[in-house]
Amino acid sequence: MRRDAAGHLALGPGGEFDLVRAMVARWGDVARGIGDDAATLDVPPGARLVVSTDASVEGAHFRREWLTPEEIGWRAAASAVSDLAAMAAAPLGMVVALALPDDWRADALAVADGIGALARATGTPIVGGDLVRASALGVTVTVMGSAGSPVGRGGARPGDAVYATVALGGPRQALGALLRGDVPDAAARARFARPVPRVAEARWLAATGATALVDVSDGLAADLRHVAAASGVRLVVEAERVPRFAGASRDDALAGGEEYELALTAPPGLDAHEFAARFGVALTAIGRVEATDGAGVAAVEVVDPAGRRVEFAPGHDHLSG
Repeated sequence: MRRDAAGHLALGPGGEFDLVRAMVARWGDVARGIGDDAATLDVPPGARLVVSTDASVEGAHFRREWLTPEEIGWRAAASAVSDLAAMAAAPLGMVVALALPDDWRADALAVADGIGALARATGTPIVGGDLVRASALGVTVTVMGSAGSPVGRGGARPGDAVYATVALGGPRQALGALLRGDVPDAAARARFARPVPRVAEARWLAATGATALVDVSDGLAADLRHVAAASGVRLVVEAERVPRFAGASRDDALAGGEEYELALTAPPGLDAHEFAARFGVALTAIGRVEATDGAGVAAVEVVDPAGRRVEFAPGHDHLSG
């Protein structure tokens, strides 16, 4: 068996494998054990395996003129690793399936650079993948992680508080500018182009009492609806307490997707000051968990300071419309 110092097997000839070799060389020590038909991973004793897949497709998730190839790779990998954060799981590895059109070949290594940068930043080794010719660029990332007690969407309890990390609305603000053909605010564009999965933050929150977790990918209110449905509870969100990115509207913060921040429930009193000191990230209490109404309907209700219901745009749904 021929393995190099990084544990990679020798690959055979051909243009596909030449590109794989080039990507692995650029990834350096963040790539491990490439070359077999499948990867083998060790799960810590007493832990459970956590697995998720996320696809990023040109035309559906991004336009080529909006992002650099490196940003496209980073963003695709970040959305997948964020799913591990949403379960309070520690990353074990990722596999990357790259669907590559002919007109993207010159930029393929730059896309790989973005994937590798995110993998290194989050401590997620790249352990395999696939490469195929296609008519549109697609980056599908499958991630594996481990958690002794994964925190899903179904644990919210009446009496818990609802929390969110960081100011929301920046990605939606940037997207709106891009769709109009305007130059987005630089800080808002950075939130759109290089989101940061909250892996370490989620594990701390799980250790300090989080009862339910979700990452904000389709919009805060929309993703909290999943928590309400899974937990069989009613979530009341106070609109004015939802932290907003500078210049973002209330609707941007409530309905904007691709944030990859965390929304969670926990008993009241999570130490937001300690959280901010540890991670340099804000944690804000934005609402409460209540029992369902007499009809047993699980829902999310957004209210103003007077307790009146606030209407908001629906979150993103690929199959709506």
